[in-house]
Amino acid sequence: MRQSEHHPLAFPALLLGNVALAFGPWMVRLADVGPVAAGFWRLTLALPFLLVIARASGQPAHWPRKALIAIVATAAIFYSLDLAAWNAGIRLTKLGNSTLFGNSGSFVFAAYGLILAHRAPSMRQSFSLLLALGGAALLMSNSYKVDPKNFTGDLLTLVAGLLYGGYLIFVERGRTSMQPLPLLVLATSFSIPILLVISLGLGERIWPGDWTPLIIFALSSQVIGQGLLVYSIGTLPPLVVGLGLLTQPAISATVGWLAYGESLSATDILGASGIAAALVLVRLPERGLRASMEPPS
Repeated sequence: MRQSEHHPLAFPALLLGNVALAFGPWMVRLADVGPVAAGFWRLTLALPFLLVIARASGQPAHWPRKALIAIVATAAIFYSLDLAAWNAGIRLTKLGNSTLFGNSGSFVFAAYGLILAHRAPSMRQSFSLLLALGGAALLMSNSYKVDPKNFTGDLLTLVAGLLYGGYLIFVERGRTSMQPLPLLVLATSFSIPILLVISLGLGERIWPGDWTPLIIFALSSQVIGQGLLVYSIGTLPPLVVGLGLLTQPAISATVGWLAYGESLSATDILGASGIAAALVLVRLPERGLRASMEPPS
């Protein structure tokens, strides 16, 4: 059930989850299976851990009522298609680009939150969104070039980001009646066969020679990252969650620079700073922000 008051650890959990998720593209590159197969193993290897954690935390997986099953199944469709497109795009463009485009759905989710509240954004909220957009554009500008090498990757990760926005919306709807871990277990379970079918259809290599990147991928991105994100969605307004997702490109761009020599310029640093400033602005007026995001009674 959605908590009536936000837990003080919700925002740190959101940031920690995004840090874990930001290392996902690196693991996809290191995996020696097809990109969609990497997504399949991310979910398959994570599922036993999620089941154990859910039971240990008093949130055992269960079969919800039919209306909720439809919501979670729809979330899983969006999620599996998002992972398939995103993982494929990761190997065709820079890590920073892939994470930036892959999280474009955060703006879709933030806009959904404002529509849900039946209110236009306040001046501070509007400025925060514009600042985040400007920071994201600066972060991308130094490395983004429309050419045959990375255009397909950018396009795939952009499509993935829009699909991710759909996933977040249906998770938000499911979280009104379900605890985070049972929801994540069901969404993960429903997504596994979809990804396997897509990977087999593409003729990808399925069985890995080196399990290490896939195990790290499963634990960091699915267990820690998605676990904390789904929890945050149930306790923070969509606008805050949406902006929080934009911290991932800054981290991934840094990983790309350290691991692959992908450039990180003063423009990139300025863009990351803009995103951080937007997060601070949207977080400071906490009570007012929460009130504006709640639907009118």
